[in-house]
Amino acid sequence: MIFYLVLILIGALLLLVIGINIIQQQKDRMETERRNELIRQRAILEETEAILSNSAMLPCSNQIILVLYRRMNDALIAAVAVASDKQKGEYERRQSDLASQIDSLSKNAAAAPPLENFRLPDNDKQVLLLVQSLKKLKAILRAENNKGKVDPNIFSQEEKRIDNLQLRINVDSMLSRARSAIGIKQYGSAKQMVTKALTTLNALKAQSPNDPFISKKADEAKMLLDEVMGAQKRDDPIPAAKEKSEDDLDILFQQKKKW
Repeated sequence: MIFYLVLILIGALLLLVIGINIIQQQKDRMETERRNELIRQRAILEETEAILSNSAMLPCSNQIILVLYRRMNDALIAAVAVASDKQKGEYERRQSDLASQIDSLSKNAAAAPPLENFRLPDNDKQVLLLVQSLKKLKAILRAENNKGKVDPNIFSQEEKRIDNLQLRINVDSMLSRARSAIGIKQYGSAKQMVTKALTTLNALKAQSPNDPFISKKADEAKMLLDEVMGAQKRDDPIPAAKEKSEDDLDILFQQKKKW
């Protein structure tokens, strides 16, 4: 009888140990999930804050700033839900301040800054930073739109605005690099950059024939191409003569037309 009681007690202890282990594993899993979720929300906050800090160099509208603010607000609310008691107060204060900013900005119906006033930074690192920021901004806008958090009209306007900014930066950057190449007499590289800019502009002109920026930059690129060709002939006449000789040979050996 005592033997059976001992077996029962051992079995009960084993079940108790197993139960405690299962409960502990469940707690560890929940704690890991909580920490991972908090890390994810903090990453969203850091990414959005970085884009907001770079937006000072861009003519961003209030609408796109609101999209970023609301994304941060959602991340802060989610962070409060999973933060420890020690961290919760900080996130709650930030969320309260941000809610006030969102309310203030929502009431401000200021017109979006004109894209014509945008000027490309002289620093290549800043240009690269702007390109990366716009790429991330576009991805965020699309992600928030897919969640149903952006008005369709606002989404369409802001996406087009970002596309226009990317175009301006791309074209201005190519023309700027072409001028730099001319300055150090790298005419081949300059010609390649200008030709690439013209190809981009011609393709866009077919889509938006009345865009003044495209027309202005196309004229600028053509003038720059003429400058490259003129400088190349002036500073390096031998390749120009060789090119003419090759053209004459092409004419000589081209297929005869039948009359």
